[in-house]
Formats: sequence, C-alpha cells, structure tokens
Amino acid sequence: MATLNKILFVEDEPALAEIVKETLALKGFEVIHTLTAKETISQYHKSKPDILILDVMLPDGDGFSIAKQLRQIDMATPIIFLTSKSLPADVVMGFESGGNDYLKKPFSMEELTIRVKALLSQNRLLFKPENEAKQPIKIGNYQFYYPKGILTIANSQRTLTTREAEILQMLLLNKNNMLERNVILNALWSNNDYFSGRSLDVFITKLRKYLKDDPSIFIMNIRGQGYKLVY
Repeated sequence: MATLNKILFVEDEPALAEIVKETLALKGFEVIHTLTAKETISQYHKSKPDILILDVMLPDGDGFSIAKQLRQIDMATPIIFLTSKSLPADVVMGFESGGNDYLKKPFSMEELTIRVKALLSQNRLLFKPENEAKQPIKIGNYQFYYPKGILTIANSQRTLTTREAEILQMLLLNKNNMLERNVILNALWSNNDYFSGRSLDVFITKLRKYLKDDPSIFIMNIRGQGYKLVY
C-alpha cells in the first residue's frame, strides 16, 4: 500500500481550514492541521511533512517567520503560502523567506491541489536529499558526505556521529549567516533546556577540532544567540 504524502497545514480560520482539510484528504493526502506558529514548529519536528501550506497571518506570528526558521534546517520541504495579502512586496517577501509558491485568497481547491502535486514532484524541490550522500560538500579543503557523516581532507578520513553530522549540515545550510542556538536545539534535541545547550556546546567544540586542519574555517560563537560557519 502506497504511503500518503503528508501535508502540514496551518490556518486559524475554522471554516476555511475544514474545507481545505476535507478536500485534500479526499485527494489522497494525509493532512495535519495546526492553528498557531508555535504548534506548527512543534508538529513539523514530530511529523516530518512532505510539504507545508502556511497561512501568513497567525495569532502568535506569521507564516513568513515560520518559513525562515525552517529554512535554517530544511532546504528541501516545499512551502506554499496562503494569504489575503496581494501587494507585490508581500509576494516578494514570501519567496525571500523560503517559499516555493504563493496563493492568494480566495482560491480554488483545484488550483491548490495542482500546486501541491507540482511541488511534490522530485524535479521541483529546492534541494534533493537523495543527492546529498552521492556528492560531497566542499568545506574549505575538506569534503563532507551527508548524511553518511564522512569528513575527509587530504589522505585523512573521519566518520562523524549522527548528531555531529546533523549540526555540521545545519551550519552549512546557513554558511556565513548566524544559525540560532534555539533552532538547533529544538530541531535536534526537541527542547532548549540548559543540559541540551551544554551538549550542543560540546558538539561545537568537537566540530572545531575536526576542522582545524584548514585554518580558513571558523565556527564563530555569537554570544547568547547562535553560531556562524565562515570560510
């Protein structure tokens, strides 16, 4: 039996949410519905959806901010924005925050379904995870194979732990930009308490040691905020 594509759908308008959920379910999708930005981030980590449909205006935030946060750790999962905002600047903001598509309200369910199916096709993804292990990522003089976690330089090879590889990959996705501590902690530890924070610090120290053979590579500590991989 084929696995259903999983949609994470955030919409705080009850009537519209019910119509969208029922229609997409009838089209053969598994729909997980959330009402708030906080709930959406939590559910994303739990359910690992195939695509996100985000309302822009939410009680505790907005869809653009959700997309920006998720794009720090996930460049692959497609995102569609649903919004009544129609100014060109709003559309630009949607794409700049990491969206793949932008659908203005009111919209037809047929159009939404077509756009979902188009984005779920492999050749429309921003970033194809299946290619990660085949093509090494160049980090200065290093070659990094993710998700295998193999890090090589010259004739030396090291196999990172799963957690080390995940953190390095997140830093790479945000190269030369700050990656917030809370984003890493919530994504990999599912919380941001003191003990998880200390564990993260230890892993960062290890990664610095692993990358020390190329002095052009730095993992900067932005005190109290996050980390930045620079090279």
